[in-house]
Amino acid sequence: MIQAFGLTSNSRKGLPAAVDDVSFDARAGHLTALLGAPGSGRTTVLRLMLELQQGRGITYFRGRPLHRIAHPSREVGVLLGDVPGHPARSVRGHLRMLCAAAGVPVRRADEVLEVVGLVSLRDERLGTLSRAMDRRLGLGCALLSDPHTLVLDDPADGLSAREGRWLYGVLRAHADQGGTVLFTLDDPKEAARTADRIVSLEEGRVVADQDAGDFARTRLRPRVAVRSPHAARLATLLAKEARTKRRSVEVVREDGNRLYVYGSTCADVGETAFRHGVLVHQLADETGDMGASAARRAAEDEPVAGAGPVADSPASVPPVSDVTAETGSATETQANASEAKAGTDVRDPQARLPEDAEPAPNALSSLPPPISVRSAPSPLRPLRYELRRAAGIGTGFLTGAAVLVVSALTAVILARIGHTPQARLLAAWPRELPLPPAALGAGLLGALAFGDEFRHPALAADRGTVPRRLGLLVAKLLVAAATALALAVLTVGCDAEVLYLVYGRELSRVPADWLSLGASWFGLVVGCAWAGVLAAGIFRSTTAGLAAVVAVPVVVVPLVQKAWEGPSVRNAAGFPVRLREVLLSQWPFGGERYLGGVVRMLAQPVGGALALSLTALFCAYLLMTLRGRVR
Repeated sequence: MIQAFGLTSNSRKGLPAAVDDVSFDARAGHLTALLGAPGSGRTTVLRLMLELQQGRGITYFRGRPLHRIAHPSREVGVLLGDVPGHPARSVRGHLRMLCAAAGVPVRRADEVLEVVGLVSLRDERLGTLSRAMDRRLGLGCALLSDPHTLVLDDPADGLSAREGRWLYGVLRAHADQGGTVLFTLDDPKEAARTADRIVSLEEGRVVADQDAGDFARTRLRPRVAVRSPHAARLATLLAKEARTKRRSVEVVREDGNRLYVYGSTCADVGETAFRHGVLVHQLADETGDMGASAARRAAEDEPVAGAGPVADSPASVPPVSDVTAETGSATETQANASEAKAGTDVRDPQARLPEDAEPAPNALSSLPPPISVRSAPSPLRPLRYELRRAAGIGTGFLTGAAVLVVSALTAVILARIGHTPQARLLAAWPRELPLPPAALGAGLLGALAFGDEFRHPALAADRGTVPRRLGLLVAKLLVAAATALALAVLTVGCDAEVLYLVYGRELSRVPADWLSLGASWFGLVVGCAWAGVLAAGIFRSTTAGLAAVVAVPVVVVPLVQKAWEGPSVRNAAGFPVRLREVLLSQWPFGGERYLGGVVRMLAQPVGGALALSLTALFCAYLLMTLRGRVR
């Protein structure tokens, strides 16, 4: 079950808090509706419960706050707003990616597609889904980890009546299996039809906490809807007849030609209109909403069990309507002694908690405990998640194809012009460009690894951001390195093949020092990819990640060259030998040769600048991660 105590949002700019001291329960096996008009604080309450917004209060999910649950997604399924997935990703691919994040078997994606009725649309792109299909997918994401509790913000918004019935049927099936369901909505009649318990909000406060039957009796009232061009005359006639027959009738005029008649029937209103020759365009029975204040007054005026009869005065009408006639005497009604009390109950935060649950805040405390916003947890299977994320859309494949085409054309042009060393010719790297196309493409793919996450935060949809976790970073660096290596090999191979086809074997031969050149080439491409990943993770933007890659040769390299070429009284000659003497007496498999190659690569301006940039970006990423955890 869910137990919320003292939820209060922080006030801003001197305005009152949007939510003030909200407390309620949502029991297992029941549908609990959080009812309120737009602006009443429904969504804010959910965000405070889920620790997505700073404020005060505490919420227990089966006896534990959310931040004390090891895997929150397996305990609480959440639907807040639209599904923020990449528009080019397929429905099935999106769910399979989230399966890796939640640590559940991939077959669960197909099971959820069956539950929400999206099997026929599993290959459709998210950007092409209608509003109704998007809500189905959102419900599927919430059900993916098979959670005990569902927290849904207006799940039927934009759905047709048939789709709404289907949705509430799925929620009812989840509750019948012992789950807890809490959802928000703004339609009182829909709440009475679908929920077992209804918590009414008004201006950020709980004004009623009732069972569905009590809610229907205190807030919903039968009425006759009348539409006539002579509404004023008909209202006067109805009031006159009510006085004559000593009946309690309330007539409300709205929008000029529309009347709402309480305490009468369609037959009585129609006969009155017929006898006096009043033209009527519409005459229908319906249920009217008396507003949250009606339920609150009912709770305040409810008699004590065993009391005698009380006067049942007509409930007031929402302020948008003008009362034009109200006649008759109040009728006597007998109070139901067994009726449960409607309204907000004052509950002890320690009551009904499991034995192993954490103690709630002291009820005598003046302020509930503060709510701290914590970053989302890392995917439980980060490498699998990253592979499915990168392969689920065509951006990476299109980028790779574009790099190969541009690189081949550049190599052909450089060979035609001449005066280009063989190594630069195979890499398609003109001296006029700061980086070759392969390095720029690898940097762009690395920047997209985090940039797409922040643009379409499917991993932390309810938070609108991406967790800066080392496990997720390592997975992205590994995938980016593998992609960069594949791109580097394909680029050189395609360039060599194109040069052979156009100019013959002379320009496609492999340089003699191919080992050291290959190591430098791979290091450059992988370094650019990593720089893009780190910069995009720090600045939360693909553009910033690519800018950091370009800044290495344009900004950092001149600074490194200036520092390297400056006056010095010492040099690092013999560094590999001295390092070998310090670390190992003898390097296996000729390790000193590889170490010397690494040192020579770092001694180059671009290599040194890239290593320096990666070190600075990695330190900045760690600093931001630690700062987020401290907060």
